[in-house]
Amino acid sequence: MEPEPTPTLAPRRIAHVDMDAFYASVELLRYPELRGRPVVIGAGSAAQPRVLADGSREFSYLRGYVGRGVVTTSTYEARALGVFSAMGMMKAAQLAPEAVLLPTDFAAYRRYSGLFKNAVATVAPHIEDRGIDEIYVDLTLLPDDTLTLARRIKTAVREATGLTCSIGISPNKLLSKIASDLDKPDGITIISEDNLLGRIWPLPVGKVNGIGPKANARLAAIGIETIAQLAQAAPDLLQQHFGLSYARWLLSVAHGIDDRPVVTHSEPKSISRETTFERDLHVRHDRALLSQVFLELCTRLESDLSRKGYACRSVGIKLRFDDFRTVTRDITLPSAIVDGAAIHRAAGLCLKRIPLDRKIRLLGVRVSGLRSITELERDRQAQEPRQLSLY
Repeated sequence: MEPEPTPTLAPRRIAHVDMDAFYASVELLRYPELRGRPVVIGAGSAAQPRVLADGSREFSYLRGYVGRGVVTTSTYEARALGVFSAMGMMKAAQLAPEAVLLPTDFAAYRRYSGLFKNAVATVAPHIEDRGIDEIYVDLTLLPDDTLTLARRIKTAVREATGLTCSIGISPNKLLSKIASDLDKPDGITIISEDNLLGRIWPLPVGKVNGIGPKANARLAAIGIETIAQLAQAAPDLLQQHFGLSYARWLLSVAHGIDDRPVVTHSEPKSISRETTFERDLHVRHDRALLSQVFLELCTRLESDLSRKGYACRSVGIKLRFDDFRTVTRDITLPSAIVDGAAIHRAAGLCLKRIPLDRKIRLLGVRVSGLRSITELERDRQAQEPRQLSLY
């Protein structure tokens, strides 16, 4: 008898689906008259548009902005003027004074995030959630060709949300994440071994997820600016400047090597909520506002825990003062909690352990030591005494 042939594994097809300017795009659904204009998202409620007597809307603008707000996101028209996420709002006002300013609405963004992910799941259910506006999808075992699947995903997302997404597809997560950014907005980019050198190698090393600003600067200092230059760098040179393990990783990613699987489920280790204030708050003079924000953060954490089905054993506080010094304190509780009032009490105990001798720039609350509520209930029932029968 002849031996049976060894089955060959299908080549991996991993997609990275990234919503285009997600927060801004959700706002443009609400305010279609702003399409084609520079719009910046990230202000507080003071930037809420006013409805005039004739039914039209009056918007706030960046010109004259004073405060320490940070840009959450911006439309592509604002990005063309140099305004990007995480930029200080005052700097953005200098670059784009005529840009429209809108407040963030995270409840709406979470709702559209759920719609987009559910839509993708109707086409390809093997999904790794990577945030509110991006996911990885394993297409390997699906029968349709790659381009057809990408188009079906885009159609499903558009029909469910009215929004566009960009999709990168390659044999791994590393290349797919890079690829999804190459033809934005509303693009499809497929990377294979045949076009790796032409599409990926000319890009700057900073396009690789995991090469941050510091590593980027150190690579530039030794004459490495593109992925091609990194791929061709001498291993001993990289080891000299970055150590053995990181040097190995740099060479691997430069050659497009990444074996990480698409992980469809993972247990969160912690959940946090924090806010950076428009101005530094004084502990005594701004006590009412600080107390209000503190309670709101704890209440939002209660909602987060309930929505995700977890309870927490540890609660922590994070403060950043006006001199940019950051202090954290944590407390471990005797039993797991979900209630916002209990989180507030525990966080208050942490707060008492921090000398409040300077104005506060940032306030945050974190819960950790998470346990599934279902698992806790099962443990509780197992520990209940039971009446034994002699019959």
